[in-house]
Formats: sequence, C-alpha cells, structure tokens
Amino acid sequence: MGNKFLTKAANIADYHAHILKELHKGVALTTSDGIRTNSMAISWGMLGIEWNRPVFVAFVRTGRFTHEFLTNNPQFTVNIPVGERPENIISYLGTHSGHTDDKISSLGLHTIASPSVNVCGIAELPLTIECKVIYRQLQEPKSFTDTEHNIINTMYPKDIDSSFCGSNRDFHTAFYGEIVGTYLIENQIV
Repeated sequence: MGNKFLTKAANIADYHAHILKELHKGVALTTSDGIRTNSMAISWGMLGIEWNRPVFVAFVRTGRFTHEFLTNNPQFTVNIPVGERPENIISYLGTHSGHTDDKISSLGLHTIASPSVNVCGIAELPLTIECKVIYRQLQEPKSFTDTEHNIINTMYPKDIDSSFCGSNRDFHTAFYGEIVGTYLIENQIV
C-alpha cells in the first residue's frame, strides 16, 4: 500500500477562525527558489482584505533564509495543521535553518504541487493558502510608537545575533501575499 495525495479546493472564509487559532500556535510558511524548497515556522501573520483583495501578510526577519527566497521568488504557501497538531514538525521548522538543512527531506515531509503558485503544499499540514506577493515593507525602528511594551528592545535586541532562531536584532519585512487559492490535501491510501 502507498499514499496518493489529492488537492481539494477550499473556501478560505470557512477556515478563518481555524487559521488564526493555528497561526498563534505556529504554522509553516513555504518558499522556493525553483530548485530548493524551504519551510519555516511562523506565528506572526495577518489574514484580511487590502486593496480589495484577500491577503495573508507574513512577517519574515531579514536574516532568514526564507527572506532571501521570498525576495527572489515572491510566491509562498502557508501550511496549516488540521486535526492533531504535529508539534514536532512545527518545532523543527522553527529551530533549524534552511541555510544548512533541507528541512523537508530531514522531516520526510510529502510535498504536493500547488495549482496556482510555484511553491508546494505539505501533506502533513494539509490546509494550504497560496499567495503571490503584491507588496512588501521593511519595518522601520522610527515607526514604532509603543513605549508601554518596549517592542524594540524585547523583540529586536541589539545584542542577539541574526542567526538566533528567536527574537534577534533583525527587523521583519511584511510580505503581503494576495491569496490566489486555498486547498486541502487529502491522503488517499492506495
């Protein structure tokens, strides 16, 4: 017996609450340079409407391998668990770098070609949002107005090197991805 994976179109509006709940816990953002595929864990993002288009805004630190991929190929997928959360997958994607690790292979994940973008979905994280970047904006230190929570010093500490997987000195770029498709990956045992 083997596995055959199929994609089934989904209405994103049916999953808004689920997406936001899972995003807060951590989901995957997948990118590609046409040869390599890289996924990273994210727990910051926004789902909404901008310029009369559905968008997912992903925040990626400038020093991340994923940032390089998104800059060169402005397409991505957001890969979201459905059912039991695969904490080991999300944790691994958040603590290893694509600079030195082919995380998809290391985890033995199953990739599925996406219908609308040139970045794959991941069968183990079956709810997939397909995005094409239509705008990007680097966050600027002078634009932060929050003094109560001291975001600059807590989220962007100057003394922590960019290679650290958590909060470090690299600011984020907001990648506004127009949502061009949403699908579920179904496992068909054959």
